[in-house]
Amino acid sequence: MAAFATLTDVLARYPSEATILAADETSRVRDDSRIEAALDDGSAEVRAILAARYTRDELARIDDDSRAALRIYTTDIALYRVALSFGRSNERVKERYDVAIARLQAIAKGSAALTFDGPGGRGSGAAGEPAGAVSPNEAIVIANDRVLTRDRLRGW
Repeated sequence: MAAFATLTDVLARYPSEATILAADETSRVRDDSRIEAALDDGSAEVRAILAARYTRDELARIDDDSRAALRIYTTDIALYRVALSFGRSNERVKERYDVAIARLQAIAKGSAALTFDGPGGRGSGAAGEPAGAVSPNEAIVIANDRVLTRDRLRGW
């Protein structure tokens, strides 16, 4: 599964911090491979926390709003991991990491939620229902038409 955030997302949100935290010790040039590895690790951590409530398939169907929230959390987790690995952590980075983990745990516990595209989400509704008509905790059953109905059994 792809990462929830990319290097471009990190550089758009925290350009100077990314450069400072991921700088090579000798050349002082930002090492993008370190950030990308941390983004993969951060995405894995996000999935591990959310696995208490959501499957991988559900996480693949999240809508743009939820994807944006997970992008922020993954970015904060990744920068914290980069900072820790090189002993460059500071209070702002740690605080953003703690907030991201707390919010992800709240989502996993059910006191917050992700929204989805498709049936049950904010996208298209199931079987002619308007979009968003199904609550997030409601079971959705999609099945074929009934084989044995009153009309079909009348002739027996």
